[in-house]
Amino acid sequence: MEKKKIQQLVDLLNNDTSATTPHIKHSDKPLPSLEKIAEMIGLVRSVVFPAYFCDRHIGECVEKIYAILTDEIANSLCFEAQLGNCSCVGNRSTELATAFVEELPHIKHLLSTDVKAIFDGDPAAENYGEVILCYPSIRALLNHRIAHKLFALGVPILPRVITEMAHSETGIDIHPGARIGEYFAIDHGTGVVIGKTAIIGDHVRIYQGVTLGAKSFSVDENGKLIDKPRHPVLEDRVIIYSNTSILGRVTIGAGSVIGGNIWLAQSVPPNSKILQQPSKYENNNS
Repeated sequence: MEKKKIQQLVDLLNNDTSATTPHIKHSDKPLPSLEKIAEMIGLVRSVVFPAYFCDRHIGECVEKIYAILTDEIANSLCFEAQLGNCSCVGNRSTELATAFVEELPHIKHLLSTDVKAIFDGDPAAENYGEVILCYPSIRALLNHRIAHKLFALGVPILPRVITEMAHSETGIDIHPGARIGEYFAIDHGTGVVIGKTAIIGDHVRIYQGVTLGAKSFSVDENGKLIDKPRHPVLEDRVIIYSNTSILGRVTIGAGSVIGGNIWLAQSVPPNSKILQQPSKYENNNS
């Protein structure tokens, strides 16, 4: 193709003002680096599971996590605010990176409980190491535990990038805003969806294909969607079997069991058992 023709196309792309593209902004503001974020996640994994992934001193990993996050949080703050001068975000990014690094021991604790919960509930697991090295749910929960801390600190963009990385790798989609307690087990995991305002207690287990979603969305006077609590609350020791959808701001009481292939849009009291009717067997030869 001729250079003149290429330049004409570039000019059209840069100056497109059609009605369908005003939301696609042209900006020279910095973006978070996907490569650096992936490196940071790997470093957190090394800190949390040092016997399995760490090839350097843990102190070096922590320093590198802090350095990467300082830069990437600054990029996220700058891009989110669309600031003309991004130099003012430097102090804020160092504060947020420091606050996150100080949470690493708690992240390690939470993930250690997740590993135990998954191992204790799966007779196919030979040992804890197999869970750590092989199970996609641990990958997804590692990313979520990182992303949720950043989300709670008010870091923009970065938490969603981190959870979507796990989503693409594992098929487990957890919004960084979801609040998840200790000893959380996802068995198999493919197709699990957990919405932004979901709250999950301690010792909860869910299986593949479970959706904790919204039933409907509220809008303001301008027709804009309102971001308010709209996903389920699971109290402690709840079990939800495969391909069940629980929708809306409903509460599943502590100790309840929800069977597979259920559509549930209402609260249930503690120690409930919601099951499908047993299938009937018929002999076609009779």
